[in-house]
Amino acid sequence: MARPAAACEAAVPPRPACAYTSCYCEENVWKLCDHIRSRGRYPLEEFYAVFISNDRRMIPLWKQQSGHADEPVVWDYHVILLHVSSGEQNFIYDLDTVLPFPCPFDLYSLEAFRLDDSLHPEFHRKIRMIRADLYLKTFASDRSHMKDANGKWQKPPPSYPCIETADSKMNLDDFISMNPKVGWGSVFSLTDFVHQFGRLTDYGYSLEGQ
Repeated sequence: MARPAAACEAAVPPRPACAYTSCYCEENVWKLCDHIRSRGRYPLEEFYAVFISNDRRMIPLWKQQSGHADEPVVWDYHVILLHVSSGEQNFIYDLDTVLPFPCPFDLYSLEAFRLDDSLHPEFHRKIRMIRADLYLKTFASDRSHMKDANGKWQKPPPSYPCIETADSKMNLDDFISMNPKVGWGSVFSLTDFVHQFGRLTDYGYSLEGQ
């Protein structure tokens, strides 16, 4: 397959043209993966859905659009897209950040992740990384997690139908879970994830079959 001339050429449309619904980051990333699959411009195997959470479901992220000044936003989980590029560096696609879109991995790590060392242990982040083709095949959500006890939407849902598979209508918790025995993909500490995919690391790591 012919590759784009510029290694950093975006694999998806500009941010305003992307399918986006606030507070439905898992579906926003699914839509990005679907766009990449349909366009065929980049190999889908180079992309990964990345869930960020921990056992307490309290993870701070900086440079979020919903943040204020240099204060972090504490999410129960967040989902971004990782492009493991054949170029000099990898890229993060985060539709909720004020950082560039796409953002060089090291810049995102420095500005949005920062370091777990400076945080209380209950806020340390973990990563579940799922290859994009596998994410498209397995992820399902009936959006019930966004309804309150009375069945009312806490945040308006996307306008398109719920994403489901032949096997499931709702398995979001299996992706948010950082138990490696549950769900799909591979689980890392944030530190290991940054070491693995930052610019000065070995890109030969393989997640074949994960």
